[in-house]
Amino acid sequence: MLGHIAYANCWPVHGPLLVGDVAFPGEVVSGDPGRLNRLLAAGRVQVAPCSSVEYARHAGRYRVLPGLGIASRGPARSILLAGRRSPPELDGRPVALPTASASSALLLEVWLAGRHGAVPRFGWFDQAGEDPFVGHDAALFIGDVALARRAAAEPDLEWTDLGEAWTAWTGLPFVYALWQVHAPSVLEADVRRAAVALAESRAAAGRDLDGLAARYPGAFPGGREALARYWRELRYDLDADDLAGLREFYRLAADAGRIARPPALRYLAGAAPVAG
Repeated sequence: MLGHIAYANCWPVHGPLLVGDVAFPGEVVSGDPGRLNRLLAAGRVQVAPCSSVEYARHAGRYRVLPGLGIASRGPARSILLAGRRSPPELDGRPVALPTASASSALLLEVWLAGRHGAVPRFGWFDQAGEDPFVGHDAALFIGDVALARRAAAEPDLEWTDLGEAWTAWTGLPFVYALWQVHAPSVLEADVRRAAVALAESRAAAGRDLDGLAARYPGAFPGGREALARYWRELRYDLDADDLAGLREFYRLAADAGRIARPPALRYLAGAAPVAG
């Protein structure tokens, strides 16, 4: 069973599979990143694009599909801090984090502390239905919700793209998600077939992002051309620079006491790197 992030940013890997261009040997379960983290940890899905920090916190449970992730070098456009105060002014102030997020929430925490010396009072909210600005000075939005909120051009808010902020601070890309395999499933034949299907789906998407955008079932701010442009600005075929950014994130998370130690990536044995 495959977990699918129900945001536009997952389509350049899963899209051809979901529209039937690539055969997939199993079921697909959709959800936000937080839900997929829980489903993979429980073994209710066998493969899923899960938060990069989920791997760091439970590395013994998972294996990683090589050369496949969601990352950005510079603006991500869908990982956004919105605030009535600027980031340096958030020290000691209430800041809302979406329950859908794991890696992006920790990214915000380490960036605010490391770049601005700001340690807010964090709280959680459901970005699908709650107003985070009731009782909070700033809020983090992710995925399609972030894209929609930014497109609404709310005039009293200051916006910070955390992908852009991370790269300006470290000079490195940021890796939001890795395709992870529930460790007890690694020897199962259907997991191997799923890994092959994902590689084929990613390669097919990379050959025709414009065509895939035309078949995307949801709305996107700015239309189909903007959707294909958004996908091209993200990074799905992880290279050495992406992995360096991931290691730096893990180092900072460990220094902050948010993970026990920076983990080594353990790959699904025999899985070929994805070529986009």
